[in-house]
Amino acid sequence: MVKSQHAEAHKSINDALSLILDIQELDMQMIQLMRLKRERKREMENITAIKSDLSHQIKAKEGEVLELKTLIKIGEEELKEIQEKLKELENKQSSVKKVDEFNALSHEMSQVDKQRAAKEQNLSDLMDKLSQEEELLKNIKESLVSTVESSKVLESEIMTRIQEINKEGSLIKVKRDELVAEASPEVFSIYERLLQNKKDRVVVPIENRTCSGCHIQLTAQDENLVRKAERMIFCEHCSRILYWPQADDQDQAGAQGRGRRRRSRQTA
Repeated sequence: MVKSQHAEAHKSINDALSLILDIQELDMQMIQLMRLKRERKREMENITAIKSDLSHQIKAKEGEVLELKTLIKIGEEELKEIQEKLKELENKQSSVKKVDEFNALSHEMSQVDKQRAAKEQNLSDLMDKLSQEEELLKNIKESLVSTVESSKVLESEIMTRIQEINKEGSLIKVKRDELVAEASPEVFSIYERLLQNKKDRVVVPIENRTCSGCHIQLTAQDENLVRKAERMIFCEHCSRILYWPQADDQDQAGAQGRGRRRRSRQTA
């Protein structure tokens, strides 16, 4: 009777963990899909950021060009005033008869002429600068047009891949929901809490007396408890649920051995 109860408990834990392992495989696929989806979204965000940056550059450059045009217009008006003043001085000089007045006007005309030359040089520099900025603006606009055109295919491919990921994820969710409905609520609750915390496999086998999740050495007692499978055993280091996988391997090895013996008898 005790042996029967032990076997039933062993089967119960193994069956519960077997379902959880199937759910875990689907969750690992889902996590991988979510990573791929985030990568695709980052690619889309990078494309959008590049286009946005070029648009901001265009707006800033258009502001610089407008400011230069305004400065040139103001400079041209100031130059016109200086030229008119110089002309007035020339007319005034031609009508004076006193040497002192003539020399004074000549000195003033010289000063105004220097202002004219400086203003003309400043205007020339501004026009050169305007030409450079307009060329840069043209190049940025061409770059934006090129980026928009070249990114259309890539954006379409990214959106198609995201749609495929969503479709694949929906199918996985359907399978997962079916398994969750069959799983032990208590065991599943523990599994899901661990999964939310680690975002990785949380039901792991013992391999060479180590937890295959954190690779920390376990005690012989831990290994024995996992072998018995009377209850869930957790790794003391990483809190993962441990299970003993060798039973299936031993069954498979035994079946292969029996097959070899049958073939040997048939040959004999």
